[in-house]
Amino acid sequence: MREHDVLVVGGGGAGLRAAIAAHEHGADVAIVSKLHPVRSHTGAAEGGVNAALDPEDSIESHAYDTMKGADYLADAPAVETFAETIPEEVTQLELWGMAFSREDDGRIAQRPFGGMSFPRTAYAGAETGHHMLHTLYEQVVKRGVQVYDEWYVTQLAVTDHDDPTDRACHGLVALDIQSGELAGFRARNGVILATGGAGQVFEHTTNAVANTGDGMAMAYRAGVPLEDMEFIQFHPTSLPSTGVLVTEGVRGEGGRLFNVEGERFMFEHGYANNAGELASRDVVSRAELTEVNKGRGVDDDYVYLDMRHLGEGRILDRLENIVHLAEDFEGADALTEPMPVKPGAHYTMGGIEVDEYGQTCIDGLYAAGEAACVSMHGANRLGGNSLAETIVFGRLAGEHAAGAALEEPKIGTGKPDVYEQADLGPEIELGTVERDAAVADGGPALEPAETVERTLQVERKRIERLLECDGGVSAATVRRKVQDTMGRYVNVFREESGIEQALGDLRDARELYEDVAVDDPSRTYNTNLTQTLEVRNLLDVAEAVAVGALARTEFRGAHWRAAHQERKDDEWLKHTMLSWNGGDPELWYRPVILEGELQTYEPKARSY
Repeated sequence: MREHDVLVVGGGGAGLRAAIAAHEHGADVAIVSKLHPVRSHTGAAEGGVNAALDPEDSIESHAYDTMKGADYLADAPAVETFAETIPEEVTQLELWGMAFSREDDGRIAQRPFGGMSFPRTAYAGAETGHHMLHTLYEQVVKRGVQVYDEWYVTQLAVTDHDDPTDRACHGLVALDIQSGELAGFRARNGVILATGGAGQVFEHTTNAVANTGDGMAMAYRAGVPLEDMEFIQFHPTSLPSTGVLVTEGVRGEGGRLFNVEGERFMFEHGYANNAGELASRDVVSRAELTEVNKGRGVDDDYVYLDMRHLGEGRILDRLENIVHLAEDFEGADALTEPMPVKPGAHYTMGGIEVDEYGQTCIDGLYAAGEAACVSMHGANRLGGNSLAETIVFGRLAGEHAAGAALEEPKIGTGKPDVYEQADLGPEIELGTVERDAAVADGGPALEPAETVERTLQVERKRIERLLECDGGVSAATVRRKVQDTMGRYVNVFREESGIEQALGDLRDARELYEDVAVDDPSRTYNTNLTQTLEVRNLLDVAEAVAVGALARTEFRGAHWRAAHQERKDDEWLKHTMLSWNGGDPELWYRPVILEGELQTYEPKARSY
């Protein structure tokens, strides 16, 4: 059994920053990641990092823009902690050597981004995530942090107290992808989940194939509530053939959207009369799909994004990789013609319920980055706030897990004694079916090492069963069923009957999964096995998204309901919370916190 003070699951921006912070506070820290850190999806982020660096900008303005972008469903302590902390984190990245783009006078360059009232998005060309990821990884290597790369974490080692708030996380079980070895890892202080988002719930996504919601699903099954899972951000500019992201930086630099009739529709059809293409992402995505649905799309599928007028010099200086992406994947020369773009599933605003320090309701279990929901993004994330979130809350989670003395959190976690319960009706079947229910998610209240060992034994039996099953259903079949129904019914535009259909389809997919088999019997680099394990996580996460979407009968941020075309502050200024409840999920609500120390955020009409 391997032992460390702090185990960080995931080697992207949040995980690397958490590991650095924990190490700086004296912890023996290790990263366990199914990918080598520099292959993490953080490297695909293009646009930039928001921070109030300019003397004419302010932390208060950044916080307000973030809350407005969130459609007033974010929690003020999280938003303000973020806005106050991110300037020093950007400065720290610069001191560590990150190659930010510069103004002529040498200052870090900042450009406009959607939903921001000031040009506060610091960037490194159109490869900001790539530069940030490598900068952080250099610091991890410099500090000698142990990295277990190509180890896939399959289960958390959590005690089995009836009340999740009495449980403790003592480590995890992981599969060495190279050898097929299954091993236990004990964490003396804490486990930090930084596993990223769940874009693979949808087929057309900007996310990497590795983004299967692993951390969310594991924490959920261990007893941590999932929060606001219905809010999935669809980025308005992805390439139609692949889902590859075209950065918001194109529009930040002045790129324009046109329909098939040559109209600059964000203005000409009144979607955002002031901000135009720089309205928030939910607004632009709905506008594009509305144009397509009204017959003004190109080939009834996409619209055009045009940056030719910016000039070759400016494009190659600030957006060169976008030229290559458009050419490689769409055959379009972005220097001389517009690019085709359409919305793609991009970001999971919800996630594992945590406080400002990444703590869950389970002692010793933390989460940070896209896997977590602190709630900073609420119903809609602003571009440039995600990379920034990873380093702010990754750092805080790492510090707290390492034992740093921090103030008491202002955001609570776990289901309180008194709470508002939801009822979806008896016809909605959720949670496990028979075989899955027999899989334990942790040992009894034993000594920490015994808890890890017990979890290891259970996982070993589960994986052996998958490997020994002959002639069953393929994981790809189940995955396709999940992605098809989510893409059809729980996409940008949602209707009650469609969401109910999706939940029924997901139930069918769960039953199919009970007969899933791994065709490849080998132990070395058995991707068939890892993909089969991932599908279980996709099932749990997809169901959580659909449940929240069915319950929330209003139109807020990224969540659009056909029969509910208004924001209902009197009824829905609350977070949707879903607890696993031993395999019988329970939906309940927690109030939004709009009272901050910097200001009180009064919900207003959200226009751009």
